[in-house]
Amino acid sequence: MKKLLKANEKVIGVDIGGTKMMATVYNRDFEVLGTCRKKSKGKATKAGSTEARIIAILRDALKAAGDPEIHGIGVGSPGPLDPNTGVIIDTPNLGWKNFPLAEVLGKEFGVPVVVDNDVNVGTYGEWCFGDISDCKDVVGIFPGTGIGGGLIVNGKMVHGFSGAAGEVGHMTVMLDGPYCGCGKRGCLEAVASRIAIAKEIAALAAREDAPYILENCGTDLANIRSGVIAKAIKAGEKMVEGVVRQAAYYIGVASGNLINILSPEAVVIGGGLVEAMPELFMEEINRGIVDHAMPFLRKKVRILPAKLGDNAGVLGAAQMIAERLHPGK
Repeated sequence: MKKLLKANEKVIGVDIGGTKMMATVYNRDFEVLGTCRKKSKGKATKAGSTEARIIAILRDALKAAGDPEIHGIGVGSPGPLDPNTGVIIDTPNLGWKNFPLAEVLGKEFGVPVVVDNDVNVGTYGEWCFGDISDCKDVVGIFPGTGIGGGLIVNGKMVHGFSGAAGEVGHMTVMLDGPYCGCGKRGCLEAVASRIAIAKEIAALAAREDAPYILENCGTDLANIRSGVIAKAIKAGEKMVEGVVRQAAYYIGVASGNLINILSPEAVVIGGGLVEAMPELFMEEINRGIVDHAMPFLRKKVRILPAKLGDNAGVLGAAQMIAERLHPGK
């Protein structure tokens, strides 16, 4: 990671998610000066209240840092969005449609703002600050409530013609499979996201094939989180383990296809599911890659779990605004 900022410059990295929002203030060495993390609201959230919540989180992070002067804001947001204009095209969970997030934050704080897809930003954070900083070609896959992806080719984040390249979660991996939130059948997200996993596990609990889940969560999908799934597997619930293994294998299938197409040096897998069950996920993902990537193309490719956890997004966003402030440095 190159030092791009001047000695007195400070930036904020912001990670906006469907379940949480986080903002962190950094100095030129990317040392944390202050941070704030709060839960996001659900689908009923209106754009105005979401905007106010983000501004409040930014101000709380600045307060924690001692209210320094800042020089830029980098934001990772669920998409689709236009990274050139910072307009959020459509994010139902946050109530945004054609919402000019970069413009709103720029006017509020009086500094330049860069906005990119949240998983692009997380992948960029892992590339700049994690264990893959020596690679030029990287695929990032982050299974969570949905499944997002980020593509770095020859040291550059790939946005494609539309600006929204990297929608790994909407690769078709099961013809005539279950419906996805996008309206298609058989997307990776429809069979391997936390919601997809929770639906299958809830069905097991309903017919009393997952007693740990039934006792601790019932059949409410909102309660069947990554941590409790891991505890159920540790408690010996083999059917729950089978559901997770199958989902992880599908991520391996998608990873194998991406290796065949892009020939990356590294595939980094992040998100809460992987953090909660790293060995299980990586075992099945590697199995899927072996089964579906061409041997020559998968040779020497590093397949590894993300290192930075929740900090990947805020670090990646902060790095992006640092590069925007000092292009070509």
